[in-house]
Amino acid sequence: MATLHVCTTCRAGKPLDDGPCAGARLHALLAGAEMRVLPVECLSACNSGCAIALTGPGKWTYVYGRLTEDDVPAILEGAALYAASDDGIVPWRERPTIFRKQTLARIPPMEPAE
Repeated sequence: MATLHVCTTCRAGKPLDDGPCAGARLHALLAGAEMRVLPVECLSACNSGCAIALTGPGKWTYVYGRLTEDDVPAILEGAALYAASDDGIVPWRERPTIFRKQTLARIPPMEPAE
């Protein structure tokens, strides 16, 4: 089991216009995924692009940034690999490029696996 958290307040380093911000648009695109996708108000990765986090019981948590709507297929691919892993660690070469190059944080498991 895994949860994909999507920052819905990310503005991708741009001023807020009349429409939804970049993070809200990214969340809308990912919300129909075949996994649990939750909106969050801030992942404190505001410098540029959008941010997401992958979490799961007994798994390492990963935070990724500098993401765009164009990255949705790679996000879904990486999230599926993460969900299928026992501990959240996907071998580096198997990860989508954005997950190899745009990792902002890796956090140890907070709770034991069920």
